[in-house]
Amino acid sequence: MIQLKTLEDILLIKKSALLASKTLGMLAGKIKPGITSLYLDNLAEIFIRDHGGQPAFLGLYNFPNTLCVSPNNQVVHGIPNNDPLCEGDIISIDCGVYMNGFYGEHAYTFEVGEVKDDIKQFVNRSKKSLYIGISKCKTGNYIGDIGNSIQSFIETSGYSIVKDFVGHGLGKEMHEDPEIPNFGTKGEGIKLKNGFVLSIEPMVNKGRSEVIFHKDGWTITTKDNSLSAHFEHNIAIINENPYLLSTFRYIYEELNINSIIEEYPFQI
Repeated sequence: MIQLKTLEDILLIKKSALLASKTLGMLAGKIKPGITSLYLDNLAEIFIRDHGGQPAFLGLYNFPNTLCVSPNNQVVHGIPNNDPLCEGDIISIDCGVYMNGFYGEHAYTFEVGEVKDDIKQFVNRSKKSLYIGISKCKTGNYIGDIGNSIQSFIETSGYSIVKDFVGHGLGKEMHEDPEIPNFGTKGEGIKLKNGFVLSIEPMVNKGRSEVIFHKDGWTITTKDNSLSAHFEHNIAIINENPYLLSTFRYIYEELNINSIIEEYPFQI
């Protein structure tokens, strides 16, 4: 059942989402060749707790860490480890925070050092698909409109959408109704309303869409060993339009990236 959120609920969710955003911003400057994902995980746990939150993923469904860290051909749910990152890698980091009774989460795919131009384009287009999906989160539209817009852009760009995982509602639980596929048909599914709080999170493969589920119960990789990217924002539908609860601003400030204009249409 979909739980419509009050403005008070939304403001509390935003606090959790922004702490996740700040955590990714703190990590952004630490991501270099030679560091390990377990090192990043330890930094994130300390940062979240020091700022009054709890690591939302730690122990959730028995997940063992604070971050999901998925390099290169890993799609989502990667378990942090002591393998060093290498020049030219990409690495998606998904971070969740629980505070004030509500969850927030946030994901970004980082470049490690210098990456090839075709990989940079793949990452950038994957991120652009996130904002294309968010632009459809308006009252009167349908869930199918969100997924269709993401899928159409990604497939036109020559990549593929992972269909085994979807976005979702967010609130007092990490995963609430409704599910938000990154694929679909216009005009199908649940009609969007004010008070929806959603995690929009395209998972995009540079090659084919098929994935492999590994025996550890968490790790997911692309079947053809191609690269995968993952971006995620939390949004609320207020006054008939999407409003960002999370932000990439802290990442951009740390990395001296001038891309914050992409978020302007979704601010109040």
